[in-house]
Amino acid sequence: MTMELPQPCRFNLCLTLLVLYFLIGFLSHTRTEAVATYLYHNCPNTTTFIPNSTYQSNLNHLLIYLSSNATRDVEFYNATAGNSVDTVYGLFLCHGDLPADTCQSCIADATKDIVQRCPTERVAVGWYDECMLRYSDQYFFGSMVTDPNAILGNTQNISDQARSDQLVRATTNDLASGIINLSTGAKKFGTKQANFTALQNVYTLAQCTPDLSGYDCNRCLQSAIQNLPSGKQGGRVLFPSCVARFEIYPFYLTGNTSAPPPMLVPPPPTPKGKSHISSLTIIAIVAPIIVSVVLFFMGYCFLIRRKASKTVQKENAANEISIVESLQFDFATIEAATNNFSNDNKLGEGGFGQVYKGILPNGQEIAVKRLSRSSRQGVGEFKNEVVLVAKLQHRNLVRLLGFFLEGEEKILVYEFVPNKSLDYFLYEPERHGKLDWSKRYKIIGGIARGMLYLHEDSRLRIIHRDLKASNILLDEDMSPKISDFGMAKIFGVDQTQGNTSRVVGTFGYMSPEYVMHGQFSVKSDVYSFGVLILVILSGKKNTSFYQSDGPVDLLSFAWKHWKDGTLLEFLDPTLADSYLRNEVIRCLHIGLLCVQENPVDRPTMASIVLMLNSYSITLASPQNPAYFRTERNMPSVELESDKSKSELIPLSVNEASITEVYPR
Repeated sequence: MTMELPQPCRFNLCLTLLVLYFLIGFLSHTRTEAVATYLYHNCPNTTTFIPNSTYQSNLNHLLIYLSSNATRDVEFYNATAGNSVDTVYGLFLCHGDLPADTCQSCIADATKDIVQRCPTERVAVGWYDECMLRYSDQYFFGSMVTDPNAILGNTQNISDQARSDQLVRATTNDLASGIINLSTGAKKFGTKQANFTALQNVYTLAQCTPDLSGYDCNRCLQSAIQNLPSGKQGGRVLFPSCVARFEIYPFYLTGNTSAPPPMLVPPPPTPKGKSHISSLTIIAIVAPIIVSVVLFFMGYCFLIRRKASKTVQKENAANEISIVESLQFDFATIEAATNNFSNDNKLGEGGFGQVYKGILPNGQEIAVKRLSRSSRQGVGEFKNEVVLVAKLQHRNLVRLLGFFLEGEEKILVYEFVPNKSLDYFLYEPERHGKLDWSKRYKIIGGIARGMLYLHEDSRLRIIHRDLKASNILLDEDMSPKISDFGMAKIFGVDQTQGNTSRVVGTFGYMSPEYVMHGQFSVKSDVYSFGVLILVILSGKKNTSFYQSDGPVDLLSFAWKHWKDGTLLEFLDPTLADSYLRNEVIRCLHIGLLCVQENPVDRPTMASIVLMLNSYSITLASPQNPAYFRTERNMPSVELESDKSKSELIPLSVNEASITEVYPR
């Protein structure tokens, strides 16, 4: 039996399907056709490259790599393309309130737009309403800059300008204070609104690039806030390292906006004299059709997305290969740079091989680590490590420039750090006095920021496992750079602890849970950092007490002075009166918090950075430190051997030294 729907019902069904079709089509069109809204750009024509040159090739690789990595749910990414010659450094930053697809669309458009506006410039930054893109031939990651910049203001003035300016700056300052104190994740972004009148609000936004420290983020935002347009209904300040904006309308996604309630429309009256089908019958007919259409489009979208996912995976794999290829050095270049690996160029020798100083044809100094042929690391592991370390970009980490791999020959090429390692200055009497308190305080803060990057702010959570004075290198400004990732371990996002039966590291710097049970975590790195603070404060080796008649180790020595209230007697005598009393006491306090026996009691690196930068934070009282006694009932563990030669000159890029541990 065939039943024909009345004309109004057929019309309503067609209208419903038509609306559904156009709605799906509109959403799909909106998603794929979203474009970046251009605001401003800067690319000085004093820094240009030759078309079709190596630099342009590296730049193209970099932009492709940045665009492909915008597919993940991240708002910030930085990368490097090329080796020591014509290297390009770049990053992107999306507004923290945007969904991943909007960020992806903005970066995809920005990478195409910026090369049109800056076709031959080596340095460029482009600001868009949704994101920022920046690249340069100079290393800039982790550095706070406010130039070039753009200040954009609404053309409309606002009533009561003085009160408006005061409210905008107070609200944005409160917002900035919350951003710089964020302790987890890489996002330094926030929004806030305030009441201007009974009917009008002010909406503010502030954001820093996540590679900045809290201190530098605060400096950048304070400068931006001071430059916000005055007396306007809206405005923004665009810096390469941060942005600030305010408007009298909600311009950001709040994430908790509720949809308006549906309008209630009474049903139309049924014309007299005409039969009608019940509502249940109409629903029974229309619902399956709508469900079928929706399922069809969902299946179609699933197939398209699956195909796109495979394409992205292939592109990411290709990009990984291109990054590896861009980092590969020619053996002849390395051989010539090191004068055929001459002994005159040798900086040191460790368990993993030799380290040489080299000079490239362009005059750049490098440190070359030539791994021993007996190294058990395979080709695949070596390449993975190269890609990993190359992605770690922070001003307080030693930068990998490239590598060479062929057969059993494995070579790593690092930036050359001229002032050698921290222990070179701490433990040599003739150089001891060159480390005044301001330099030591700067070194402590730099190491803390570098470790925070490894633990929380990089794309991977990395446990260093061998943090010590000889693995801290000093550049020409005596800024610290953490080196030697030969024993580093990668953690998953949710992983908090790892176990091993092969304990590697340096005696005195390793946490007790690591030595006795093989348990390592971010808190075992914190323990090593605490020991390092005490070493820097005292200028003494943490093993220099073992044959003395006093305390058995440095931790006991520090704890004794803490309990006796003679804190300043713990300090290196060469510091004389160059220190600030509050700073040294706070550093000693933080060091003792880090070396507490229970890992749970130790602070995180994020908390440590905050403690060093803010005196408004009240520090907890430390418990007894964990220190090793000469007991012989400790469990045995399998250990790596140490082949480092202590009589060699300290390295400018430290060898991957592994000190044999005898737990007692």
